[in-house]
Amino acid sequence: MTRSLDLPALDRIDTLAQELAMLQDRGKRRIAILGSRHVPVVSIHLVELVARALAHEGHSLITSGAQGVNSAVIRSVLEVDPSRLTVLLPQSLERQPIESRDQLEHVLHLVEKPEHDDLPLPVASSLCNHEIISRCDQLICYAFHDSETLLSSCRSAEDMGKVVSLMFFD
Repeated sequence: MTRSLDLPALDRIDTLAQELAMLQDRGKRRIAILGSRHVPVVSIHLVELVARALAHEGHSLITSGAQGVNSAVIRSVLEVDPSRLTVLLPQSLERQPIESRDQLEHVLHLVEKPEHDDLPLPVASSLCNHEIISRCDQLICYAFHDSETLLSSCRSAEDMGKVVSLMFFD
């Protein structure tokens, strides 16, 4: 007997059912959007469109304060409804680039981590991404295939049972 679809492993059926239920749920969700700092301009427009649409639907969005994808999310949600946005920084506000600080001044729900100021940025970013993921129901991630920190964050989110949508730029 041939099958057109492979059945998931038995230990994945509960997880699959949970993910399908969340995708069909029309309730408001806490959605984390993370991504690369270095993004093609056309892709930035896609990120802005997705973030704006999710905020219009009434979802709460959470991201970090870096340039690129995260900055596009912040810009888009601030235009729709600033109360729907939470930004977690990997370090203190003073450690952010000046162009980021200008944008972050308008964020109502801003969480700084000055206790991570002495850590290397990749380590602080990993800790920040982990906290962001712990606060969300779903993760949308825009990355390159060699974006180690982001890919690791996606694996962590899957391990926590979050719905993960990973999109690659390359």
